Amino acid sequence: MHTILPLMCTTFIAISGILVAIGWYQIIKGRRELHQKFMTAGAIFALIFFLLYVSRTIFLGNTAFSESAPVAVRDAYYIFLLCHIIFATTSGVFGIITLLLAYKKKFAKHRKIGRYTAIMWLITSPSGVMVYLLLYVFYPGGSTKPVIDAILG
Repeated sequence: MHTILPLMCTTFIAISGILVAIGWYQIIKGRRELHQKFMTAGAIFALIFFLLYVSRTIFLGNTAFSESAPVAVRDAYYIFLLCHIIFATTSGVFGIITLLLAYKKKFAKHRKIGRYTAIMWLITSPSGVMVYLLLYVFYPGGSTKPVIDAILG
């Protein structure tokens, strides 16, 4: 269970990023209905990710980065993780605002902020996959502990 939940979270966030990319492509091609469907699906996958991630964090904690990794790699990982957290938080807030603007049919504002939201999400999604790979694939996972301890090392 400790390794399947991170994989599930990563899968949902990767699918979300792919759906957002396809949705962005659809609006560039003028296909508004497909754009709406792909973006809504991307938001749903992001929400499922968020609920799984928060549940895992509350009930199981988060995995610290490997103690066996070289110090330079560990330092780079924590800087990368901090950037990912900032982008994920910011793009999550922007995503909610962008969706609300679309559903309220305020398309001029939606279009203006949506470009930035999509770019942030297209950075957040693959960087989330990279965090997973670094934590569970490239280096052996460290101990599982509360989120603040995992972030601060």
